[in-house]
Amino acid sequence: MDLNSNATIFANLHRQRHPLRLPNAWDAGSALLIESLGAAAIATTSAGVAWSLGYRDGDQLPLEPHLASIAAIARVIKVPLSVDIEGGYATHEHSFENVVARFIDVGAVGINIQDGAGSPQILCEKISQARSVAERLGVKLYINARTDVYARNLTSAAKRMDETLLRAKLYRDAGADGLFVLGVTDPEAIRQIAGNTDLLLNVITWPGLLPANRLAELGVRRVSVGSWIPQTLWASTIKLAAGFLADGNSEPLFTDAASYADINGHFPD
Repeated sequence: MDLNSNATIFANLHRQRHPLRLPNAWDAGSALLIESLGAAAIATTSAGVAWSLGYRDGDQLPLEPHLASIAAIARVIKVPLSVDIEGGYATHEHSFENVVARFIDVGAVGINIQDGAGSPQILCEKISQARSVAERLGVKLYINARTDVYARNLTSAAKRMDETLLRAKLYRDAGADGLFVLGVTDPEAIRQIAGNTDLLLNVITWPGLLPANRLAELGVRRVSVGSWIPQTLWASTIKLAAGFLADGNSEPLFTDAASYADINGHFPD
C-alpha cells in the first residue's frame, strides 16, 4: 500500500468510535508481531528504539541508525507507521525539513514531536516546517504534538490545564493534527483537555489511567503504551539471565518461551 493510502487510513483511525490503541514497537520484529496480533497501525517508542540500538533515551539516538530501524520496520509491515522523533534532530548537522522528509521517505505517515522543557514556539516552528515538507511531498502526514506540561511539572498544578490548552491552540494553529499530553491521568483533566481543543487527544498508559473504553467517553482518540512493553521485557530478561548465571538451571528458560518455529514463521522469506 502506498504512503498516501496509509496516511489516509492512519488519520481516519483517530476518528472512530473507540480510541486507536497503539502497543508501541521498538524494532522490526516487535512491529511485525504487533501487526500480526491485529494492530491497525504501528507506532514506535523512542525509548525502545534507542535501547534496542544501544543508546540512552532522550535525543541520544543518532539520526542514521534511527532511520535504518524505521526502514526495517516499514519493510515488514503493511499497516500505517508513525514514528516518535523526539525533538526532531534539528541541529547544525541536520535541517529539520530534511529530517522529516527522510522519515517520510523510509515509510512514516505520522510523527510524534515533543516540546520537552523548551519554548512552545520552537515546537510550533517545527510543526509548521513538517507540514510544509509533507505537503510538498504530497503526503498528509499526521503530526502528533507532545506536550510535557504534566510529565515535567512545567507549571504549578493549578496552571497545568491552562498551559496545556494554550499550547494546544498554538500547535493547532501551526498545523498539528493531534495533541499528546504525556502523564495526564485524572479523568476530569482529560475530559477538559479533550473538550477544549480541536486537536485529537492522545494519552499514554500510566498507573491510574482508566481503560481505553472508558477513555473514549472522555474524548480520547488515541492510547499508546510507550516504553512499558520493552521495560517489562527488560525485567523478564534480568530474571531469566541472572537466574541462569547463578545456578545454571535451564528449566525456567522454557516455561514461557514461544516456539522457534512460530517466531521464525512470522518473518517474510
